[in-house]
Amino acid sequence: MNQPVPPLPIDTSKRDFMKKTATLSAAAALLARVPSGGANDAWAGGSEGLEKTELGFGIIPLTDCAPIVVAHEKGYFKKHGLNVTISREASWANIRDKVAIGALDGAHMLAGMPIAATLGLGAPAKPTLTAFSMDLNGNGITVCNELYERMAQADPAAMKHRPTTAVALKKVIEADQKAGREPMTFAMVYPVSTHNYQLRYWMAAAGIDPDRDVRLIVIPPPQMVANLQSRNIVGYCVGEPWSQRAVEMGIGKSVVTSYEIWNNGPEKVFGVTQEWADKHPNTHMAVLRALIEAAAWADQAENRQEVVRLIAAKSYVNAPVEVVDHSMTGTWRYSRDEGMTSLPDFNVFHRYAANFPWESHAAWFITQMVRWGQLDAPLDICKTAARVYRPDLYREAARALGVAAPSGNWKAEGIHPGPWTLKQASSPIPMGPDLFFDGMKYDPAHLMAYLRGFKVANLKMDLHKLAKLNK
Repeated sequence: MNQPVPPLPIDTSKRDFMKKTATLSAAAALLARVPSGGANDAWAGGSEGLEKTELGFGIIPLTDCAPIVVAHEKGYFKKHGLNVTISREASWANIRDKVAIGALDGAHMLAGMPIAATLGLGAPAKPTLTAFSMDLNGNGITVCNELYERMAQADPAAMKHRPTTAVALKKVIEADQKAGREPMTFAMVYPVSTHNYQLRYWMAAAGIDPDRDVRLIVIPPPQMVANLQSRNIVGYCVGEPWSQRAVEMGIGKSVVTSYEIWNNGPEKVFGVTQEWADKHPNTHMAVLRALIEAAAWADQAENRQEVVRLIAAKSYVNAPVEVVDHSMTGTWRYSRDEGMTSLPDFNVFHRYAANFPWESHAAWFITQMVRWGQLDAPLDICKTAARVYRPDLYREAARALGVAAPSGNWKAEGIHPGPWTLKQASSPIPMGPDLFFDGMKYDPAHLMAYLRGFKVANLKMDLHKLAKLNK
């Protein structure tokens, strides 16, 4: 079984982060020049041709809201003729509803949200799309100290190996079941979130059924730490800085990061409704150009300290700078009694074609919706993915900026243990590893085989009927 390369000791962390971010293309480096925001910097005559220039975008207080915040604070939106107001929202449901009714023009979204909105999962259907992926990685699974100690006692060997599996957790669960105890409660941030799928993937790989062996509930990201501290939950999967916050407070330990579960897996996207995109094509393109430039700037090591300062502000993430700094500058702390660990790819905002909305990523999320019974009616996965994820729009914006973009819309995952080069692109793009921690491979050309490969699943549809639509 292939395993991700173990994290390096702390004394190399900053050097590794600098090396990783040095892989940015020359075009991205040019984009990173900070605009003054004046009229002379406006794109192609400023707001000329834009259908709408006064925009409101929503964010959730997480470090991966950075591309939107940077585009606003560093003047990239203004450069492209846009006057943007950022609204800090309390929950992902707020984001979903406000974008759907037009109270927000667009928003920081979970990668699965535009798919769910289009399919009508959890709310009335509202066709939604994304043409910009905001980042890769960025999450962590954290448990309370008491559970961590029980896991360490149940299987000391398993807990010493990284990436940490849920093998020890399974033994704790089995002991509780024999003793007649109620299932433990874990939290994730939203039913169609990467966090839900990552937590389930991690558990299921060890033989835990997340729908029967534990209780999963939804808690907004900023409320995770308080709920862990008050013992309402024993663990959670969340984006930063809320794992590192619990670690710094000494109330929990991080057991595994999303990077370790899936090297460079997709995380958030920028989403708008199909109706909004159809009505404002030029404005949408201006937004995409601004976000690409902002993400390129934010992904350079020399700019990360400023990114930390910008997003830690009360109006955005509202967290201590030193806590936000951990993951954003290429380090990670698993527990307060351990030193910092180098994890240079914990936050990737632009390199590795991070901003490209791969249809194969959309298809992966749909497979997880099928796997866990969120979808009960067969559908054409590829057609749905192409309807929601729009690489054609991304390519148009990237081409105007001289930024390299992939020429294909699909790619396999779980096959590259280290750096590689994507040659099927407008110019070669340096890419990072893409392994799953359990050794599985995802070939989007064989979706049914992938779905049938999971030993733990709770399907609510006939796979034979699904297969007829996905040949």
